[in-house]
Amino acid sequence: MSDNAGERARLRRYPELPVWVVEDHQEVLPFIYRAIGSKHLPASDISFVHFDSHPDLLIPVNMPADTVFDKETLFGELSIENWIMPAVYAGHFSHVIWLHPTWAQQIREGKHHFLVGKDTSTTTIRVTSSDHYFLSDGLYVPEDQLENQKPLHLDVIMVKPHKLCNSQEGNAALSSAKKPKLALQAAENPASTNCASCSEGLEKDAVADKSGHTCLDPACSPSESREWQTTADSGDVLEALKKRDSLVLDIDLDFFSVKNPFKEMFTQEEYKILQELYQFKKPSADLTQDDLVDCVDTRIHQLEDLEATFADLCDGDDEDTVRRWASNPGMESLVPLVQSLKKRMEVPDYEMVHQAGLTCDYSELPHHISTEEEIESLVQSMCHLLKSLPKPTLVTIARSSLDDYCPSEQVDTIQEKVLGALRSLYGTLDIHLEYSGDSSP
Repeated sequence: MSDNAGERARLRRYPELPVWVVEDHQEVLPFIYRAIGSKHLPASDISFVHFDSHPDLLIPVNMPADTVFDKETLFGELSIENWIMPAVYAGHFSHVIWLHPTWAQQIREGKHHFLVGKDTSTTTIRVTSSDHYFLSDGLYVPEDQLENQKPLHLDVIMVKPHKLCNSQEGNAALSSAKKPKLALQAAENPASTNCASCSEGLEKDAVADKSGHTCLDPACSPSESREWQTTADSGDVLEALKKRDSLVLDIDLDFFSVKNPFKEMFTQEEYKILQELYQFKKPSADLTQDDLVDCVDTRIHQLEDLEATFADLCDGDDEDTVRRWASNPGMESLVPLVQSLKKRMEVPDYEMVHQAGLTCDYSELPHHISTEEEIESLVQSMCHLLKSLPKPTLVTIARSSLDDYCPSEQVDTIQEKVLGALRSLYGTLDIHLEYSGDSSP
């Protein structure tokens, strides 16, 4: 028996499935590490199933890679967008499945195999993936530049809302149901369709559960049927998970309804200028390794210049300072941006302006405030998908409401629905509401 197999054979079991509910998403990592330390999870080869409107797969740009071996220091370095990959580099997660709604498309669909390691030139964590998501943050390096390499199998799978089949719905609902559901189409009802069309709407090689699972919605009558579906080629991913015995289920409540908080923080014109300043031009698909390195170098210099600009403006945003920075190539729009901010605010928060700009690369942050029916449909999709997977060792949930990613007026309802779905799947839960200091359901 291998050491890894022996470790798994000795794993402890929780009497009831623990569910850790936090506010900011990076706060779940200490509870995962605690489960590793208590031998409920193995130290390596964990599968991580991640429902979220955001990948959270960035990396703390300047953090030394060896920080991952000092967990208390590590936890203090992490943010909501960059807490998963350090756990990959530490050797804990080997398979990450990002399950995302239709309006979140930051990483290309499908299978991604790449290395995560320590950049020999900067001692930071970097990756060999050339997906735009990583290139735009300057995280790509060639394989021969990485040491202590850890392979990562990343699957990106779109989860479509459950289709509520009701023969009383009209032909208009049928025609709209066959259209792709894109971001910002919140006004369109994505759940309604004619019963006879449900199977027709499935992609040829999509995964669909038609086994007659009991509907969780008490309003769902026996005459209604429901289906969940994911994007193509995900069947083998789900099959592979069935063979794994160490699985962490992670759910961000903004998977069900999400806001781009910066759109409310800045005017439409200010946000447009930020998009221009921080724009990342997608490279062509046939770049050589040298081209990719040049692309990353250019992007890093662009971001460093922007960071220096707004750091300087924090010290003083007089007209001469603004115009000096605006004289740099591509920075001309800095003048109207600062003028607009100063009209609205007594003291603009330029650090926050820079943080907002960092989200404006090749795509906008997802923004889709869901209807109650859409939320229910996605809960159904999640529930039916999880029925085909092994029971997780533990569940982590992030509310993401204080920073306005999950709408604050919806978060409690969504949380109640999600916990209800988990109870229906797994029975009694050991729920810890860490965001409130209360550990009772």
